[in-house]
Amino acid sequence: MIFDVNVYLSRWPFRRLPHDETAALVRKLKQNQVQQALGGSFDGVLHKDLMAANQRLVKECQASGEGILIPVGSINPRLPGWEADVIACHEQWKMPGIRLHPNYHEYELSDPAVKKLFAMAAERGLFIQIAMRMEDDRTHHPLMQIPDVKFDALPGLMQQHDQLQVTILNGMKSLRGASLTRLTENPNLTIEIAMLEGVGGIEKLMKQVPYQQILFGSYFPFFYLESSLNKLKESQLGQEIESQITWENAKNRLLPPQT
Repeated sequence: MIFDVNVYLSRWPFRRLPHDETAALVRKLKQNQVQQALGGSFDGVLHKDLMAANQRLVKECQASGEGILIPVGSINPRLPGWEADVIACHEQWKMPGIRLHPNYHEYELSDPAVKKLFAMAAERGLFIQIAMRMEDDRTHHPLMQIPDVKFDALPGLMQQHDQLQVTILNGMKSLRGASLTRLTENPNLTIEIAMLEGVGGIEKLMKQVPYQQILFGSYFPFFYLESSLNKLKESQLGQEIESQITWENAKNRLLPPQT
């Protein structure tokens, strides 16, 4: 069984992607034994009306998700009334977590609004996903040169909330060495493998990060789903560790027990 924590619905604004229709996306997931997937929305990256974007996401997951897609709403703490978006994600749509794109929404994690956002998420038992990047900087549109998210303030934010689960998405191309070690010192911080590079990459990563903090993520449909699946085959993980990375870690950390 596979639990994919990094899937997106709707349209990437700069080009069409294979499987960017929900039915086709779900069909591909099912063909590759993905039984659960956390689905955010590309609309949440550049749209200003995130309440409407999140509502569309929920409807798509309900209509075409076939029980696989779990919606994760986008939140922008720079927009007026963002708190209402968090409340709607939690109370109205029963989402287990929220997804942030700080670099596209032009704020730093040191912003006071982010501190309030983390407190709201912790109080409501929501996990937080933070996308470090959305694409390789070499392929950015000339008018959209977006830097990676800086995580210097993240350890301090997490220390204030003992139970808050935070996952970094699309971070493994840039995060390495001391910066990665500092982040993963907090056992509630997890990373996923969509942008992990190199043969035997997961095995090498496990020398620095406990496997209990590694999740399966594909960044499908922006990336080919097979790319992350092949990373499992390239590393000699053993059945128990592979099961933890592909299913148990995400299920136990990110979803309520009754789900």
